[in-house]
Amino acid sequence: MEAKDLYKTLASVDTGVCVYTYEKCEELIPVINEINKLKKEKNAIILAHTYVNPEILYGVADYVGDSYYLSDVARKSDADRIFFVAVDFMAETAKLLNPEKKVYKTNNNGGCSLADSITGAEVNALREKYPDHTFICYINTTADVKAACDLSVTSSNVYSIVANLDTDKIFFLPDRLMALNIIDYLKEHKIEKEVLYSSGSCYVHESYDPEMIDYLKLQNKDISVAVHPECPPEVIAKADYVGSTSGIFNHVNSSDASAYVLVTECGLSSRIRAESPDKKIIGSCNFCRYMQGNNLDLIKETIVNESSEMEITLDPLLSEKARKCIERMFSEVEKN
Repeated sequence: MEAKDLYKTLASVDTGVCVYTYEKCEELIPVINEINKLKKEKNAIILAHTYVNPEILYGVADYVGDSYYLSDVARKSDADRIFFVAVDFMAETAKLLNPEKKVYKTNNNGGCSLADSITGAEVNALREKYPDHTFICYINTTADVKAACDLSVTSSNVYSIVANLDTDKIFFLPDRLMALNIIDYLKEHKIEKEVLYSSGSCYVHESYDPEMIDYLKLQNKDISVAVHPECPPEVIAKADYVGSTSGIFNHVNSSDASAYVLVTECGLSSRIRAESPDKKIIGSCNFCRYMQGNNLDLIKETIVNESSEMEITLDPLLSEKARKCIERMFSEVEKN
């Protein structure tokens, strides 16, 4: 890759932190090319979540998307090594689906306020309290939580899976806000199910408020407001479209509104500006401090050293249970 190629893609991107000048792209190219060379030598792939920095997405990533898409890619991969540029629970999911492969995180700060809000032991305690409920976990959970649950879901399939699941008693975790949005969805579609939930939330999406959207709508006519389902119900109520990261991306690229408000992490706005510079994005967004822990230098260091600190290792028995939880998700998606 040459600096001119990277600049052509990123010239229209302004993250609010970094503007991609030609000189900036020249600085990035040496490490980008070294990473790409190392990938080929090690038969490795890089999976990158949309929320990470644009130079990663368009410089070294082999696949870019949301949790569901990247989980599916990991499941089908024939690479010897997988380097997951995101947060820890996503790298864990890739390892669960590829137990025989080496999987590495590339982030020293790969936590998640949502995933860290509950443990497998806490889930087991809840199961004793609610033995008749089917326990559904959002994919934004650790492996030990998945091992304690019946079924995993993502933001792209949660509504259809919950609506069609053959049970009327559900315990959803860890996202309280997504659970409230599920309850509203079921009521709207006249589906009677009891949905209990835990108290976790994503600090990025929880911070959005409906007043901000009202203000932007007053200032801008014919805008489309696209909202992630981890947001509060009051924000969801203001949306023209509700969906996953990939869903919002596709919505923007397939519709013809005069402008768009993207109520999710800032990385999606950067990606749309790079790939669809004609689309007008307005309003502010929030960065995820955990996703921002990824950078090119650390990715290179991880690929070179393959250190034990960055490799994902899981207990085999726990992995087997957690893998069944995820595989049931794929099965439910295929049925629906």
